[in-house]
Amino acid sequence: MQHFQRMNTIVGWLVFLIATTVYWLTLEPTASFWDCGEFIACSYKLEVPHPPGAPFFLLFNRLFSFLAAGDVYKVAYYINLSSALASGFTILFLFWSISMLALKLLPAERRQAPSAADTLLVIGASSIGALAYAFSDSFWFSAVEAEVYAMSSFFTAFVIWAMLKWERESDVQKAQRWLLLIAYMVGLSIGVHILNLVCLPALALIYYYKKQQEKQAAPTLWGALWAMAIGGAIILAIIVFIIPGLPELAGKFEIFFVNSLGLPFNSGLIFFSLLLLGGLVWALVFSLRKQKHALHLALLMLTLVLIGYGSYGIVLIRAQFNPPINENAPSDAIRIVSYLKREQYGDRPLLYGPVFTARPIRSEKVAPLYRKDEAQGKYVIYDYKEKYIYNKNMLFPRIYSREGNHGRVYRQILGLREGEEPTFADNIAFLLKHQIGHMYFRYFMWNFAGRESDIQNAGFLAPWDSNQDLPELLAKNKGRNQYYSLPLLLGILGLFFAYGRNRQVFYFTLLLFFFMGIALVLYLNSPPVEPRERDYIYVGSFYAFAMWIGFGVMALADLVGSFLKNKQLQAALATVLCLPVPGIMAAEGWDDHDRSDRYFQIDIAKNILNSCAPNAILFTAGDNDTFPLWYVQEVEGFRTDVRVCNLSLFATDWYISQMKRQVYESAPLPISMEEKDFAAGVNEQVIVTPAPQLGETQAKALYEKGVDLNTFFKLLQENHPVVRVPNPEYGQAIAILPSNKVYLKLNLNPEKVKNWLPAGKAEDLPAQMEWTLPTGQFFKNSLAVLNVIATNNANGWERPIYFAPTLGSSDYMGLEPYLQVEGFAYRLTPIKLGAAGDLFVNTDIMYETMMQKTFWRNLDRPDIHYNEDYRRFVLIARNAFARLAEQLIMEGKKDKAQKVLLESLRLMPDASVPYDVYSVQYIQLLLLVDETTKAKEIAEVMARRAKEEIEYALRQQDLYSNNLMANLYTLNHIVQVFEQYKLPEATQYKQWLQKYEGLLQ
Repeated sequence: MQHFQRMNTIVGWLVFLIATTVYWLTLEPTASFWDCGEFIACSYKLEVPHPPGAPFFLLFNRLFSFLAAGDVYKVAYYINLSSALASGFTILFLFWSISMLALKLLPAERRQAPSAADTLLVIGASSIGALAYAFSDSFWFSAVEAEVYAMSSFFTAFVIWAMLKWERESDVQKAQRWLLLIAYMVGLSIGVHILNLVCLPALALIYYYKKQQEKQAAPTLWGALWAMAIGGAIILAIIVFIIPGLPELAGKFEIFFVNSLGLPFNSGLIFFSLLLLGGLVWALVFSLRKQKHALHLALLMLTLVLIGYGSYGIVLIRAQFNPPINENAPSDAIRIVSYLKREQYGDRPLLYGPVFTARPIRSEKVAPLYRKDEAQGKYVIYDYKEKYIYNKNMLFPRIYSREGNHGRVYRQILGLREGEEPTFADNIAFLLKHQIGHMYFRYFMWNFAGRESDIQNAGFLAPWDSNQDLPELLAKNKGRNQYYSLPLLLGILGLFFAYGRNRQVFYFTLLLFFFMGIALVLYLNSPPVEPRERDYIYVGSFYAFAMWIGFGVMALADLVGSFLKNKQLQAALATVLCLPVPGIMAAEGWDDHDRSDRYFQIDIAKNILNSCAPNAILFTAGDNDTFPLWYVQEVEGFRTDVRVCNLSLFATDWYISQMKRQVYESAPLPISMEEKDFAAGVNEQVIVTPAPQLGETQAKALYEKGVDLNTFFKLLQENHPVVRVPNPEYGQAIAILPSNKVYLKLNLNPEKVKNWLPAGKAEDLPAQMEWTLPTGQFFKNSLAVLNVIATNNANGWERPIYFAPTLGSSDYMGLEPYLQVEGFAYRLTPIKLGAAGDLFVNTDIMYETMMQKTFWRNLDRPDIHYNEDYRRFVLIARNAFARLAEQLIMEGKKDKAQKVLLESLRLMPDASVPYDVYSVQYIQLLLLVDETTKAKEIAEVMARRAKEEIEYALRQQDLYSNNLMANLYTLNHIVQVFEQYKLPEATQYKQWLQKYEGLLQ
């Protein structure tokens, strides 16, 4: 056994070294897209990210940021490195977990003293299983970026390993130490991500099996079910009674002490904390004195869970200091509850609720919502939580979402006609087809069979799928990974082997696989549309399957034993035969997981900021056009004079308050509204309608004439009845805007604007701005934007105001004619410059920005993989260059336009980022600047690819995809341009297009 332990330790660390080295070599050097930019910024300065915060993750990565030794450009690299190390340790503990389970699959007489052959077999199986997981698609993706999933996987792997160590420990006191360690790690994991908790029912099964063994009693089905139920109850206790429950109870104490007893703020919170601490101490002493060992152990474990959970104290502490990133501002007992419950994201029905065709018939007030009122010295009710009663509900609702186009997608997936009501059978069909089939099984097959591409909603590959007869871009997609289903087959073989050799091991691993996979599918109840792939959620399930892959090596050795009697040769041959499995996974996955020289996500953030004038205000919307900006400002200190204002967050009182504060070099936003005007529950929605208080004639006249925004905000702040409509149901009036036409009397000095307006425009400024709002209602974020514009105008246009190019059309509030393109941001101007639907391009400013103030590191390198998220931003960049070139041509500046086009093609060549649908406009632009050869080259490539993509879509019977329409548009546009310029290639391209004329109808 000593020989086995020594080899197990040495090879385990060797596997750790292999995995960690791979992650280190493929590590992203800076902040990735999505949440990574926010997490790195918040780790570096201990700020408050989006709920539920991941405080332990931030604290841990704050330590790693010190490794940068003051070099802000290395901070992201070292924080990413912490994910690589966490992932490497995950593989280490997986190796040791497989080896402990694999020993149980040996004949009983050989488990305590494995022979040299057994040692070789178990070590080989553990290595193959651990390395297969190390190079699996989803786990590798999280291992090289600063997201919570790598560290969450580490905690999961650790507690599973620790539970297996507890099971092997015969000394009662030593065994209890393992349980206490597990409890503490579970508590710490709450400060990272709660996915770790899902493995608890499987760990409870191990506990049950060992206790039955100690009693020398056989496990029973009912006993196992009870054990799993207790494990599930522990999960519920943590996610319901501990994580939000304790702060919620503390909040009730706080409201009672402050509102009823008249004590200062935080007095109830302090009393509750002392009460909880005192109660725990008393209970521990009581259980110890009374020799109630089981109770004492349970209380100790609860205490350690709470100590680990105590990392959330940093959220309260840091929120009170109002850092620049302070999402939800959870600085008191009331706000922290909402933060921990993730209330801003809404909830999803699980057991009973409405379907997507249901309509609310009434609402019920459920519970009061409080906010802190410093002036009154108490917490005041500003609104009530509402529960809507729907006309159509269903048990176990899976087709529930009524957001956006979700109803249309439900109907498309289920084959329902418009107006047709879904049945319970449709509900279950959606669960099986989409939630399990598309959103879990597809991800599972990505990791163990192969992945079609990195394009969203890509399928998996069967062993017989090849690159023949595929479109060029799909065949060459670096995200196309073919594993020939070898990991899948080996894992299935291991599953049956475990079932035949040791049912306890089989049921334990099966529970891990189920609870961290299908059970999560049922709990998360995903909507039909997601902004990105969610495969990282289910890596715990893939972790369990990797154990079966390891067992598959043992099964293969057993099969080899039918013709090879030497046990050591059996083990060696099985290991050698299975080594290609992780080898193929590593080789196939390397090119699309290697991020070692990728910087574009940060460079485009800098380009957006550099498109803004000094001291600007920049309105953004989504994660990928906000979090990278936060990162470069908070960590690298780049363009901190620009105030980035996220419109999604601008709908909240806490964010508007933050925008009214100085941050770094950025002065407060010009917001005239006071806290009473944007407090939670106030002015949440504004209806555009004639003012009924004025009478029909006068209200109609005002509606047609339009409303002065300054007057509107003055009346709104006075709570004037002209801009309010009574609403008895809610107890307060609803804000209205008496016309969809608004105007502002301009207040600015022409000398201050002539350097950034087109030549001659500043000398002939109009008396006012006037525009039409494109909607009949808008929300608080749009109201706040209008207030910023109005107040900034009153201040003489002191601050430049910009909108990001990634915003939705409604976010521009009908201001498109007043927007001027200056690069990767659109500047608000006091005069109408653009035609309807077409923004004006200031070529003087934009040329300087695009040619001299932008960053494009390594975007021209074909060996670097730019996945779909990155390609979307390249599309925006190419469109910006094309827009500038087109305007330069219209102004007769062909030489400059030629330089712009050629520079764009040099910076973003097809070899590194293939031409997209916007690239087709380059063809005519190049012809206009006499670059005919280059135009023909691009046209030939794009037309050929379009033809390949269309043919492929026809073979796949995919006749309604956006990709098909885009390629038809591309081919049609090329034909029109080539015919216009009488180029001989037009004949061939037209012949191609004529084959698909029916699709263009």
